[in-house]
Amino acid sequence: MKLINLILNLLWLIFCGIWMAIAYTLAALICFVLIITIPFGVAALRNAAFVLWPFGRTTVEKPGAGAPSMIGNVIWIIVAGWWLALGHVLTSIPLFLSIIGIPFGWANLKLIPMALMPLGREIVPTDQQFGARAGSW
Repeated sequence: MKLINLILNLLWLIFCGIWMAIAYTLAALICFVLIITIPFGVAALRNAAFVLWPFGRTTVEKPGAGAPSMIGNVIWIIVAGWWLALGHVLTSIPLFLSIIGIPFGWANLKLIPMALMPLGREIVPTDQQFGARAGSW
């Protein structure tokens, strides 16, 4: 199973992971300019690491993340989230044009909610096999 995740991550890295990680890193650098937006920059860097190497990991809601995370996510959507979500859509289009890239295109589209609302979530390793579904989404 680890070998499959390694192969998928390497292919992902080549086709779209590096480009989206650069976009998230750029968003983080912009957020680090002001002190008040540093938490957004930290979240953007966390997402950059996730989109660089996503297979074998998933995101879950942090326990206790409440109203401050929701307010931060609303601000994030307005400032940078929709740009990053658009980036996921644009990088998925060429992937859908090839047969081998279709699963990567779907994986890219599944990252849009994380691009729009990164606060109040954490990245954890997954023990489920590729393609397995969890009890609830």
